[in-house]
Amino acid sequence: MAKRDYYAVLGLARDATDEDVKKSYRKLAMKHHPDRNPDDKASEEKFKEAKQAYEILSDTKKRAAYDQFGHAGVDPSAGARGSGGGPEGFGGFADAFGDIFGEIFGQQRGGRGAGVYRGADLRFNLELTLEEAARGTEAKIRIPTMEACATCHGSGAKPGTQPTTCGTCHGRGEVRVSQGFFSIQQTCPTCHGTGKVIPEPCATCHGAGRVKKHKTLSVKIPAGVDQDDRIRLSGEGEAGMNGGPTGDLYVVVNLKPHSVFQREGADLHCEMPISFATAALGGDIEIPTLEGHAKIKIPPETQTGQVFRLRNKGIRPVRGSVVGDLFCHVALETPVKLTARQRELLREFETISDKDPGAHNPRAKSWMDKVREFFGP
Repeated sequence: MAKRDYYAVLGLARDATDEDVKKSYRKLAMKHHPDRNPDDKASEEKFKEAKQAYEILSDTKKRAAYDQFGHAGVDPSAGARGSGGGPEGFGGFADAFGDIFGEIFGQQRGGRGAGVYRGADLRFNLELTLEEAARGTEAKIRIPTMEACATCHGSGAKPGTQPTTCGTCHGRGEVRVSQGFFSIQQTCPTCHGTGKVIPEPCATCHGAGRVKKHKTLSVKIPAGVDQDDRIRLSGEGEAGMNGGPTGDLYVVVNLKPHSVFQREGADLHCEMPISFATAALGGDIEIPTLEGHAKIKIPPETQTGQVFRLRNKGIRPVRGSVVGDLFCHVALETPVKLTARQRELLREFETISDKDPGAHNPRAKSWMDKVREFFGP
């Protein structure tokens, strides 16, 4: 399948600035990152495609070559075409294999930067109450992470010594293995792609350059965050290897169940039990809100399931200026543990209602009429 135009991948014009390239890539990388789209092959491919486009267009020399020659100007295998028959003629083919292996093992080709790894991103699930999420808060979190070793400053070598160039790959991090007619580049088995070996490992990290630690961070939670919202703390993930950049920490919001309210976006919902007498005769009901209390006037003849809306009594979302509403759902409560006098009054009430059921219970009468029609004469 032919490669897509790198400018089209990033949604840019050919005169886009370096800053435009960086912004577009960041936006696509955040949208299609595998951590945000688990088990989504399509997003994974788009992430890889955007990354490849950024690597070319963010490099001045590579971009100039791409602008002049297209993919042929930046494809390492392009130079092999038409170079003849013999082992040299398959150089570009072998390079393509090397690129594939380098991508699988997360390595960069060439001596400089070989074996340099970005630190892993971390995830922390933070439980918040509805009130904390609505108003915002500051939380202290303690996370386990891998940090650069303070003894060797991340080099992995004993203080006073330095890593030396690998004698097997001569610092390239890769070795070329010939198998008959083909030549394939593989990760150096001695230095594991770093290009260096450590004769005297650091006693603290045992040559790894990183140690496991716990750190406490203060996280500012903006007002209006919702379930599964993610807050990115740049550079607070695991330390990179061999001088690689530090990963990021993603704090994921998890809302605790609330005893009164259920949240749907910016709106809140609650069940409002009312008595039979209040539903029939009307009255005032006091209900809680996130700011305090409010009163709802219940009109006479209110039916169960009816919804009352209190505007601007919900939540202001983190991305938006419109405050949500509070929806109160009427739940007619049947009285329990009746006294003898209460039973007597209810029987009397029922007797009076039965004299004209259509007037007092229109829904019940309509339903009974439908039942009779269903069963026929």
